[in-house]
Amino acid sequence: MISVEGLKVEFNATPLFEDVSYVINKKDRIALVGKNGAGKSTMLKILAGIQQPTAGVVAVPRECTIGYLPQVMILSDERTVMQEAELAFEHIFEMQADIERMNLQLAERTDYDSEDYQKLIDRFTNENERFLMMGGTNYRAEIERTLQGLGFSREDFDRSTSEFSGGWRMRIELAKLLLRRPDVLLLDEPTNHLDIESIQWLENFLSTRANAVVLVSHDRAFLNNVTTRTIEITCGRIYDYKVKYDEFVVLRKERREQQLRAYENQQKQIQDTEDFIERFRYKATKAVQVQSRIKQLEKIERIEVDEEDNSSLRLKFVCSSRSGNYPVICEDMEKSYGEHVIFHDVNLTINRGEKVAFVGKNGEGKSTLVKCIMGEITDYTGKLTLGHNVQIGYFAQNQAQLLDENLTVFDTIDRVAVGDVRLKIRDILGAFMFGGEASDKKVKVLSGGERTRLAMIKLLLEPVNFLILDEPTNHLDMRSKDVLKEAIRDFDGTVIIVSHDRDFLDGLATKVYEFGGGLVKEHLGGIYDFLQKKQIESLNELQKSPSLSTSPTAGKAASGSVGAESAQPSATKLSYEEQKEFNKKLKKLERRVADCEAEIEQTEAAIAILEARMATPEGASDMSLYEQHQKLKEQLDRAMEEWDAATVELENH
Repeated sequence: MISVEGLKVEFNATPLFEDVSYVINKKDRIALVGKNGAGKSTMLKILAGIQQPTAGVVAVPRECTIGYLPQVMILSDERTVMQEAELAFEHIFEMQADIERMNLQLAERTDYDSEDYQKLIDRFTNENERFLMMGGTNYRAEIERTLQGLGFSREDFDRSTSEFSGGWRMRIELAKLLLRRPDVLLLDEPTNHLDIESIQWLENFLSTRANAVVLVSHDRAFLNNVTTRTIEITCGRIYDYKVKYDEFVVLRKERREQQLRAYENQQKQIQDTEDFIERFRYKATKAVQVQSRIKQLEKIERIEVDEEDNSSLRLKFVCSSRSGNYPVICEDMEKSYGEHVIFHDVNLTINRGEKVAFVGKNGEGKSTLVKCIMGEITDYTGKLTLGHNVQIGYFAQNQAQLLDENLTVFDTIDRVAVGDVRLKIRDILGAFMFGGEASDKKVKVLSGGERTRLAMIKLLLEPVNFLILDEPTNHLDMRSKDVLKEAIRDFDGTVIIVSHDRDFLDGLATKVYEFGGGLVKEHLGGIYDFLQKKQIESLNELQKSPSLSTSPTAGKAASGSVGAESAQPSATKLSYEEQKEFNKKLKKLERRVADCEAEIEQTEAAIAILEARMATPEGASDMSLYEQHQKLKEQLDRAMEEWDAATVELENH
């Protein structure tokens, strides 16, 4: 679909990458990976046509459409959420207006036998069929499904986009992009502003409904669940693996070991050649051999080894002193903003040394409760008690703005480092992508992501016994996340992590607090235990109401729900993988029913338009209209049969 040939990009005459060639095929699910600065975002911009390469060609077929979601974009605040999302269907509205214009011409003209009139009829028929195939009559339902999947409620649809935070407005842009259904989706860190439920919805959408996808993400679980091909940018070249991310990591390790062996052999060969040249440089009898070796040395193509992954570097948060047994106790807490209740009846106790996760949709009160614990919010009801000698280290979203802009990266860390850690500052900075000259940059010239990472390192070195981390992984690559995760795991104090990154929380959190509907529920166990329990709950809900259809036979489906429930295997007896597969089958059946209903609706609309034309004097004598009408009737019958079969299968599943 898209062919990349001999691509080269230079910045200040230094190649970022060169001689890059690959092809993006239909239905490809590609993860674009590499260390920060390797050129991943640049590659996406070139594919999107936003940036031109120094050399090489990106061949895109004329009919191929591309959708691009950057990390940062300028957003409009002039419309409601629904109006903004409807912009995704501008092409549909233009087509609809064109069809109406043609229909008007057909009604006004009387030159029925002319060639021009026949061409107009053909064009009208083709455009109308294309309009129906593109879902022209069903776009609003598609918008609602997508917005709700990304976390918006129906009450949000008529709110102005200016009322939402930057993260929520990015969701609107993502919704518009998905609704356009481009042939190739280019996504740069799409999960940064999503909660766990929205990420899972996006995973399902990209896996089952999207066309080709190329994405950059530091969310390992997201990559594994969506992609089937991994392209790594490293040392100015690319390596193309036809596997998902976890398998790529294994293959990459094997490739690096091979590179290392080849590099060591070449270095030995170079050293032997240089020794020979040095030994016999001034011997006249060896002049020919020396010149030959010099030429041989010049011709050697030097082997490069992929940059060493130093995530094995072990860092440790400094636990200042022992806190009381119960660092946080909440009793009957409630917090409201006017009439809007954020949460109520919150009762929780966090024990010393526990590592807990706060999860839930955005806006459900996770950060609000954190601010209550921090003492930043005090106008709540109920009781919140901090334990004896609790010293809190807090990482918030705005932490990066609190850094001294006039200090260098190195000086920022040097001022908080103590003891032996001061000897490892360069190593620590390197692990968080501040190696080499980057450590001498002033904070004022750093990007938002770089500032976030620097604030994280600063917190890493401050002596505390209670860490509260609010979305700490948004701007960290996988290597840095591994370093941070290991440091949290080894921390002797207590930790609260507000995060949507399942892979990061896996093996770290031992208790999960779920925020939603004004309540805070405690779930013992790790993040995947919690997600498994949520899936079982959602399966039980499906058992109670197997058909969500609003179709003519919805009542029939409801009446069969008792039988369906008894025929359905017990979700609690299924393994985690079986539950995933079971849930996937149900979703597939529901989509099949919905697709059939959409086809029925579109076909009926097409028949209605045709019958209106057949009712005109000129249409009554046009035999081709009767043929089209018969074909559409047959198509409607087939769709009804398929819908009936799919509905019955869903009832009995």
